[in-house]
Amino acid sequence: MAENLHELLPADFGTGTFIGRALSPDGPCVIAVRSGQLFDLTEECPTVSGAIERRCFTGGRAMGLVEEGLPQGWSLLSPIDLQAVKASGVTFAISAIERVIEERARGYAGRAAEIRAMLEEKVGAIREVVPGSGEAMRLKQLLIDQGMWSQYLEVAIGPDAEIFSKSPVLSTVGAGAQIGVRSDSSWNNPEPEIVLVCDAAGEVVGATLGNDVNLRDFEGRSALLLSKAKDNNASCSIGPMIRLFDGGFGIDDVRQAHVDLHIQGPEGYVLEGTNDMTQISRDPLDLVAQCLSEHHYPDGFVLFCGTLFAPVQDRDAPGAGFTHKVGDVVTISSSRLGRLPNTVTTSKDAPAWAMGIGAFIRNLTARGLAGRI
Repeated sequence: MAENLHELLPADFGTGTFIGRALSPDGPCVIAVRSGQLFDLTEECPTVSGAIERRCFTGGRAMGLVEEGLPQGWSLLSPIDLQAVKASGVTFAISAIERVIEERARGYAGRAAEIRAMLEEKVGAIREVVPGSGEAMRLKQLLIDQGMWSQYLEVAIGPDAEIFSKSPVLSTVGAGAQIGVRSDSSWNNPEPEIVLVCDAAGEVVGATLGNDVNLRDFEGRSALLLSKAKDNNASCSIGPMIRLFDGGFGIDDVRQAHVDLHIQGPEGYVLEGTNDMTQISRDPLDLVAQCLSEHHYPDGFVLFCGTLFAPVQDRDAPGAGFTHKVGDVVTISSSRLGRLPNTVTTSKDAPAWAMGIGAFIRNLTARGLAGRI
């Protein structure tokens, strides 16, 4: 799915500063976009993680106008490298209800519609409360008394957010890559999200788009299968590039963002939806603080903020809801962050993850760059 870089970046890319990665014939390179120009920062900062820590966003080798694209033989990568990949779940009321549906359906999509109708009436009040507040705790007790409580409602309205590790370091894929769902999953979906990019101290320096590919059948059978539902080959897509915070783009733009989803199926099926960040139940900076907590992230971290979008539109059979097919083209977009397109395959058939930390360091060493990380 080759696309020109300027078609992936937002329309106002000429007014912003972006940083990311591309694969050259020699190996991964750090690239930046400033004032509509493309720069190679690799000689000064061979990792995005290091560039963020040292605020190495200027300078670099000029590569031409963004409209001219990447050099021949180069391709866009996920814009992160050594950062930990974290994610927050159940940060929207709608997604909380959908997680409870998965739990009560025991991962069987055919029961979802019936359970959804019942739960909407019973637990719809979670939309109105602030997580961790006294009102939320009173609602919790009421739901417990009614036999409606769930571990998912605990993280939806309780004091502690759900924060989990999504994907190993260097395993994420970028715009245009294939994304993977397990070949033995029969109920799964994309999750269009904003991804905050943080330095080692937890300061948010920018944002990008992400697809937290999710297996609803696995997680629905048991929350202890979360890692199996979330962390699979090619199951985490990030891109196209990181938009750095500046005077024209910041955390308030993240809070007001709309993240759109478009799925084009190989059989002509079309699904569209929107993740409206104004409806998030926990402020993005609160999620970052909970992710940082008492942890240390020496190479920084990125944090998926969660999504309110959970597709319930039937695809094949009435009441069966949505699940991916191989060949689905998934495009996540937002006006200030650009477009993140990917094509669905199975995790078994997706390109193997080959450049782990060891291979990455060996590549940088061979290029005389390892000492500059």
